[in-house]
Amino acid sequence: MNAIVTGATRGIGKAVALNLAQHGYNLAICARNEEELESFAHEMKHTNARVFTFKADCSIKEEVYAFCRATTEQMGAVDVLVNNAGTFIPGILLDEADDVFDLQLDLNLKAAYYCAKYFGKIMREQQSGHIFNICSIASKVVVENAGSYSVTKSALLSLNDVLRQELSKYNVKVTAILPGSTLTSSWEGTQIPAERFVQPEDIANTIYTILNLSKGVNVDEIVLKPVQF
Repeated sequence: MNAIVTGATRGIGKAVALNLAQHGYNLAICARNEEELESFAHEMKHTNARVFTFKADCSIKEEVYAFCRATTEQMGAVDVLVNNAGTFIPGILLDEADDVFDLQLDLNLKAAYYCAKYFGKIMREQQSGHIFNICSIASKVVVENAGSYSVTKSALLSLNDVLRQELSKYNVKVTAILPGSTLTSSWEGTQIPAERFVQPEDIANTIYTILNLSKGVNVDEIVLKPVQF
């Protein structure tokens, strides 16, 4: 089985990639930092998974498609795509610089759009596959001081729903994952206890559980929120 994870060297993406590798999936991963990619590949050696790494800035269309093409050459068939690459930049929408919105649009929406189109066509031809889009609770509820982030994550959920509608007839599943506050680098320096957060491993375990449900069922979306926050 072959899985693709974007933004896989940190946080949610790293937890998902590690979980899948430990369960026998070969991986194709991308990230902007080449040293982190090499470190991740070394860390994966104990799993015996085949890991293809590719340096790509997912905010740049040409680099996303370069990763897609290189992955196809390395893997051929694609079983799982996890659109995880993204960024959170806090701010008031009315007051922020335009490029704050542009960057979040490129990373939180366009990267997933390009990957889903490219690999979705392969899955359509295969008549199999599963796409996961890492959305956010902000996809449904506007988060204070996160206007542009909320807009882009809401659009990602809409993209998820369109993909599910278009691909379901070809036996391809599409699932939106909507985490609440998750303990990633975005919360670096916080005084909130770690146990109060959703853990990246919770999301990884959820994705693996969904992948092992019966052939005829699709989980449209799933929300993971802290008990107390």
